[in-house]
Amino acid sequence: MTESKLAAGDAAPEFTLPAADGGTVALDSLRGKRVILYFYPAAMTPGCTKQACDFRDNLGQLTAEGFVVLGVSKDKTDKLQKFVERDSLTFPLLSDPELAVHKAYGAYGTKKLYGKEVVGVIRSTFVIDADGKIEQALYNVKATGHVAGLKKKLGLA
Repeated sequence: MTESKLAAGDAAPEFTLPAADGGTVALDSLRGKRVILYFYPAAMTPGCTKQACDFRDNLGQLTAEGFVVLGVSKDKTDKLQKFVERDSLTFPLLSDPELAVHKAYGAYGTKKLYGKEVVGVIRSTFVIDADGKIEQALYNVKATGHVAGLKKKLGLA
């Protein structure tokens, strides 16, 4: 299985996805804002919880700098809503059970897990500029310390 990876300067693939709160989020509705779009394997797992809480804890600064944070997983919206409530998450979590958006961003495919090649969600983060272009495409990120590293790359640390 070959995945196409996105790179800086590419147009961010458009999407409209259901959100945990019952609404929907469309990327084109966020033009004029910078978007941090991150893909994670599964709600309420230890690594994904750590990463989501890091985004939550840094959301004030990211929002003040003009960023919108969106998390995407293959989980259904009811599970995402439980995740939001359990961990007091304050940014939209989006459901992509068909993996269409994951695949459009290259965030689903072959990866190494405990030294073995498997097919699954590739923990990835994308920074999308106000015009809908990819500023940064970060694949195979670690859950722990990722937000701090991202803030450094964005000049916010």
